Amino acid sequence: MTKAGAQAWAAQEGIALVFPDTSPRGADVADDAAYDLGQGAGFYVNATQQPWDAHFHMWDYIAEELPAVLGRAFAVDLERQSITGHSMGGHGALTLAMGRPGQYRSVSAFSPICNPIGSDWGQKQFTSYLGVDQNLWQPHDASHQMLDVGFDGPVLIDTGTQDQFLELLKPETLAFAMAKRRQDGHFRMQKGYDHSYFFVSSFMEDHVAFHAEALYAE
Repeated sequence: MTKAGAQAWAAQEGIALVFPDTSPRGADVADDAAYDLGQGAGFYVNATQQPWDAHFHMWDYIAEELPAVLGRAFAVDLERQSITGHSMGGHGALTLAMGRPGQYRSVSAFSPICNPIGSDWGQKQFTSYLGVDQNLWQPHDASHQMLDVGFDGPVLIDTGTQDQFLELLKPETLAFAMAKRRQDGHFRMQKGYDHSYFFVSSFMEDHVAFHAEALYAE
């Protein structure tokens, strides 16, 4: 949020932004040496496998626990929520939006992991957090969810054509699913951009304005 300057655009639109951590933290919380598993990479699921199941309930945290805390502490309207994210956070935003119908008015993502079931950014993590039954993985795969249920609202996705992780993100699977469903929204491949926060900052104004329009709509 800070690197992308999102707070300036949010202030202009009169909306609140909350960007939570990606996973539990602490000495007593399970971790892994790999950057894409454990603390710093919770993948927005409720883990069922040891040792992750003790603390890694990020789906419930994002969808239920954190909004409840915000509602008690700040003058925010919990009837008007939207969700966004970058990379793994984009995966989480999309799956939460489709998996929690009626909670979010709009969803957007920067460089999201689109098909984790078919990617090394997903298979290892889902096996660790959820076990080997791939039927349990599908609610956390945006491409599968788009084909199965879609999203009852607008979608905005931006991915760079020079993203160094395109083979892991698999944007073509979600683009195909959105087209097949005729999903309300836009899937944009931005020429020359990579996976960095410079890319996110370049299009953050668009995303804030996109969500503001949905949030203020009656």
